[in-house]
Amino acid sequence: MLCLAEVGSRFKDTGGPYLYAKESLGLTPAFWVGWFVWLTRLTAFAALCNLFLDYLGVIWPAAATGLTRGILAALIVISLTTVNLIGVRKSALFIDIFTVGKLFPLLLFILIGLFFIDTNNFSFEKIPNYGTFSTSVLLLIFAFSGFEAGVIPAGETKDPRRHISFAIFTMIAVVFFFYLGIQFVCIGTLPNLAESKTPLADAAGLFLGNTASFVITIGALISITGTLNSIMLTGPRALFAMAENKQLPGLFKEIHNRFHTPHISILLSGGIVLILTLWGDFISSVKISTLIRLITYAVTCLSVPILRRKKNLDAPFYRMPLGNLITFLSLILIVWLVTNTSWQEIRDLGITALIGLILFYYNKISRKKSYSKKL
Repeated sequence: MLCLAEVGSRFKDTGGPYLYAKESLGLTPAFWVGWFVWLTRLTAFAALCNLFLDYLGVIWPAAATGLTRGILAALIVISLTTVNLIGVRKSALFIDIFTVGKLFPLLLFILIGLFFIDTNNFSFEKIPNYGTFSTSVLLLIFAFSGFEAGVIPAGETKDPRRHISFAIFTMIAVVFFFYLGIQFVCIGTLPNLAESKTPLADAAGLFLGNTASFVITIGALISITGTLNSIMLTGPRALFAMAENKQLPGLFKEIHNRFHTPHISILLSGGIVLILTLWGDFISSVKISTLIRLITYAVTCLSVPILRRKKNLDAPFYRMPLGNLITFLSLILIVWLVTNTSWQEIRDLGITALIGLILFYYNKISRKKSYSKKL
């Protein structure tokens, strides 16, 4: 996050990590980053949409299974796609409303749950093995990830260079407080936490009863909805940025005449996230999303020392202390996490990379043919 805050405070255009990779490493590495950023948003949406339906199943069991689950998934995707087609301002207002709405029940969960903690649940007698520990860290990265989403639509925001670093640091402070409190209460009150698909609702039900479980479930649904909308806002902008740099067909940079949004990119992203939601489950989507995301984080970290050496760029509005050390430690952590993933996840990453490679060279060849015909 420190690396992203510094690099992001140099630029005011749309693209986020894709833009940073283009300026530091060139167009080809930037394409990979843009492609992976887009995929992380889609897979994260699929993971969270499945989680949404699991929580909805607490108060409406039919929502978690069968045809009803599929219909609801389609309605969620269509609704959020429509909101983001209308415009950034409407989408941002939607996010603000849901952010405020989700924090209150979560705060109540923490403050009330602290009075029902059973200290015996905090036992360290069973130390996890190396493989289990590394998998847990990978899942934890997903929980704290998403901070890079705010910098992607920078070109559609006011004074992004000044505001990006402040927004990132404010966000992590709030998220850290809530995550630490929620995890502490869940461990202290829910003995079978590892087996629970809806831990907040299950924990609240134990120490406050069914009414509290209902309230917390609603809070969780609001929270997930806000995140889903944020993903739908930022994901298509990665396609838009790549099309602007002529690395994808120009179709993806088309702007709607009325709403002034990249409507083709938004519609395509909406269609694919629906397929991924119906095809996968929460944990599988989380793992592949996190693995892909780590690749983009690594490139952003590498951009820090490279951009610091460039003289033709604006100075960063924020410059992190101990920049080289933090960059090195971040890259070491990323390499460790990637090397501790399963072969199945590596295979899925390879397939997505291959699809991107095919599209990249197809567009490149098409552009050359078009240029030749003009000559």
